[in-house]
Amino acid sequence: MNTALQEYINSLEENVEQIPKERKEKLGEISDSIWTKLRDKKSAKLTFICTHNSRRSHLCQIWAATLADHFDLDGVETYSGGTEVTAFNPRAVEAIRRAGFIVENTGGENRHYKVYYDEQKEPLICYSKTFDDESNPDKGFVAVMTCSDADQNCPLGLGTDFRITIPYEDPKQADGTPREVQTYDERCRQIAAEMYYMLSQLN
Repeated sequence: MNTALQEYINSLEENVEQIPKERKEKLGEISDSIWTKLRDKKSAKLTFICTHNSRRSHLCQIWAATLADHFDLDGVETYSGGTEVTAFNPRAVEAIRRAGFIVENTGGENRHYKVYYDEQKEPLICYSKTFDDESNPDKGFVAVMTCSDADQNCPLGLGTDFRITIPYEDPKQADGTPREVQTYDERCRQIAAEMYYMLSQLN
C-alpha cells in the first residue's frame, strides 16, 4: 500500500465514529451480502451507480477496492457506472491524488485513468461508462445507488442480487467556488470512512 494512502486509511477511525446509525444499518446490509458470497466461495460484486459516473460512484468503487485489499478480503470486486456517459471528473481525480493514490491519465476524449493504491498491484482502470457497460457485471451483483437521481431513473432489476441506496451529496455544487477543494476532500473522506466501516464488519 502506498505510504501516504496507508496513513490516510489509518486516520479514518475518527470519521467512522461520526457515521449516522441509519447509514451504518444500510452499509451493514451490503456487508451481509458480501459475507454471504465469500462464505459460499463466490465473488462479491459491487456496482456503484450515479447519474454521470463522474464523481461519487468512482470514489466508492476506488475506496471499496482499496479497503477490501486493506482488510485482506479476497473475492470482493468493485465496479461503477451511470445512467449516461460523461467523464471521470478531474476534480474528483485530484481528490484521490490528495488522499494518496497514484493516478495516470491515459488520455482520450473519455479519459481513462489508471489508479494505483499499491504500485506492486494492477491498477484500477477508471472512466465514465453506463451501468450496463460490458465491463460491468450483468448478474449476481449488488447495485449500490450513490445518488437519488440515479435511484429514480435507473431501470436496474434483472441480474442484481439486490439494490440499495446510500446517497452522497454531490461535490459538483462547489465547482468553481472557494470551497471546491475542501468539498471534494470532505466527500472523498466521507466515502472512504463509510467503505472502511462496511468492509471492517467482515474482519
